[in-house]
Amino acid sequence: MRDLQAFRDPRTGRSSWELAITLFCFLALFALIAIAVEAGHLLALAATPLAGLFLLRLFIIQHDCGHGAFLRNRAGNDWIGRALGAFTLTPYDCWRRSHALHHAATGNLDARGFGDVDTLTVREYRERSRWGRFFYRLYRHPVVLLGVGPAYLFLLRHRLPIGLMDQGRVYWFSAIGTNLVTALILAVPLYFLGFGSTALVFFPVLLSAASAGVWLFYVQHQFPEAHWDYAADWSFHDAALHGSSHLDLPPVLGWFTGHIGIHHVHHLASRIPFYRLPEVLEQHPRLRTMNRFTIMQACRTLRLALWDDDRREMISFREASRRG
Repeated sequence: MRDLQAFRDPRTGRSSWELAITLFCFLALFALIAIAVEAGHLLALAATPLAGLFLLRLFIIQHDCGHGAFLRNRAGNDWIGRALGAFTLTPYDCWRRSHALHHAATGNLDARGFGDVDTLTVREYRERSRWGRFFYRLYRHPVVLLGVGPAYLFLLRHRLPIGLMDQGRVYWFSAIGTNLVTALILAVPLYFLGFGSTALVFFPVLLSAASAGVWLFYVQHQFPEAHWDYAADWSFHDAALHGSSHLDLPPVLGWFTGHIGIHHVHHLASRIPFYRLPEVLEQHPRLRTMNRFTIMQACRTLRLALWDDDRREMISFREASRRG
């Protein structure tokens, strides 16, 4: 990890440019699609995935702010993160807290439940009731995981500080404040274009970004050779390096996703700005091939659902049944 400290310092000019170009392109594209749809040109909705990618990139910038990796100044990071939360529908202070817990306990079987995809061991799954197993299988189904789940998370769950309600007023202010600012932002297209055109653009853009983001998060820690241990044997270094993947994306997708696919490096040193992650791989080639997946290989990980303590690997429901 000491070798990675040289990459930690954010570059103010570069960060400002990354924010400006991403926010400008998202707002311009959203406005153009909405105006075109209002004029009856529904073909404009074909640009929804592109707008979703820019929104996803805004979330990556918000994510870096939460790690103190976007600007040198903590207050600057926090206020940019809070402002972006109004676009991503993610209360910054609430998310920063749960995400910090995720980083502090990734791969720790005794500390699951904060900012991660719910994962059971084979033994835990077998000990559940029939209904318990049914609901877990339903939760892990790709349609729920990448469709219903992201919609619930960003449209409903984030509207309140779920899981942090008794942890202080700051989380209530974060959630309610984000809701109010989001409402003010949406008031502009609602006033000029009406509810129909605004909704026809807003919901698909948000949900396309949310589904892509959840898929990325899933792939980052759900792969066959993922690393899980109970607290007594858990190591932050091992969990970060071996329990996080390297999703090797084409350059264009790497740019849109803020290179978050280089996730093993991010977990080793979360203060590295997203735009400097490729530099780490260039100067440390051994990290390039570690836990590496292509898009096609990553898609196949969606069948994984359970951690096998005995074989120390993620397996599917079918494999768990076959192993008895």
